[in-house]
Amino acid sequence: MSADRRQNFLLLAACALATIPTLALAQGRPSTLAMTCGQARSFLSAQGAAVLGTGGYTYDRFVRDRSFCEPTQVTKNAFVPTRDTPECLVGYRCIEPGRNWFDDE
Repeated sequence: MSADRRQNFLLLAACALATIPTLALAQGRPSTLAMTCGQARSFLSAQGAAVLGTGGYTYDRFVRDRSFCEPTQVTKNAFVPTRDTPECLVGYRCIEPGRNWFDDE
């Protein structure tokens, strides 16, 4: 391989490696608005825990069960808007007892 070809190859390889983080950032988070209620439940059930977009710039972390929370946390029902339901019980949010216990957030 000539010096010019090797230099071009190395430059191309460096550019390809530099785009990998950019592609990962461009993927974004799954949106509940693009899923049916059943799809959102199934997705969370399969993942166990996931950060899901819930509309616009809003998002939260949702879990399948308490095993995905910190030891001091408990679960609270999580309702999200989906493509077919304005309030779908997708799973749970992890919360600290005494904080946001009665809030409707």
